[in-house]
Amino acid sequence: MRALPPLNALRAFEAAARHLNFRLAAEDLGVTQGAVAQQVRGLEARLGVPLFDRMPRGLRLTEDGRRFHAPLKRAFRLIESAVEEISDQHEVTISVTPSFASKWLVPRLSDFTAKHPDIQVKVDAKEKLAVFDSDGVDIAVRHGHPQKAPGLRADPLFSTDLIAVCAPELAKQVLQPSDLLQHVLLNDAHGLWPLYLERVGVQGKSRMMNFNQTSLAIDAAVAGQGVALANEALVASDLASGRLVKALGQALISDPGFYIVAPEKPRQPKLVDLMRQWLFDQI
Repeated sequence: MRALPPLNALRAFEAAARHLNFRLAAEDLGVTQGAVAQQVRGLEARLGVPLFDRMPRGLRLTEDGRRFHAPLKRAFRLIESAVEEISDQHEVTISVTPSFASKWLVPRLSDFTAKHPDIQVKVDAKEKLAVFDSDGVDIAVRHGHPQKAPGLRADPLFSTDLIAVCAPELAKQVLQPSDLLQHVLLNDAHGLWPLYLERVGVQGKSRMMNFNQTSLAIDAAVAGQGVALANEALVASDLASGRLVKALGQALISDPGFYIVAPEKPRQPKLVDLMRQWLFDQI
């Protein structure tokens, strides 16, 4: 058999080709960016062809790189499946947004591990949508109506109202909708405060503090920095503990809710079914 390139070099190339970025590939593999770049250069030298075009912002696969990446990606998936099939240690990877992870999933995960002590759970908390055939993700939870895609299954998990919440002391100053304009409105990436104000009949200039994640807006509300607009399920524990209270009774009922998304033919069907059922059981 012809001597194969080092496995580390192949892994570095596969990750770099998947992300088209050495830095993201390094984060994926848990090594330095320089190590990934060096492994890829060594692989290119061994094969005698360039695999990437180095662009000012990221990478682009050459024709040889594209031809090489497709079967290599399938090979790594086969190796992973073989290891999972024979190993006593099973791992399921769930992709969620950082806000959903910190405010809903992570506080409940101990229940899953208690019921399934032989299954390890990997939480992949990113805003980026999962690519099931290349990211190693088994199942995902996403907010909003999922785009229909061939080979994917989407099941509604829950849909709740969007409510205005704030710290108890601040709530004493918000007795009617117009009082919102006297306080900082903590806005997340969904940007639904203007719609909420329109629904409750409030007009006028508002002061906004913007966050790229809902969890940060919720944390700011707990700290008394203003009023946040959040999915009721994500603030349930804060409401139960009294850290937050509803600022007003009106809710915004246009929230599309959360969906469980997974391949119709997952690489680990038993683990995906277990995780899906556990998610439903939490509602």
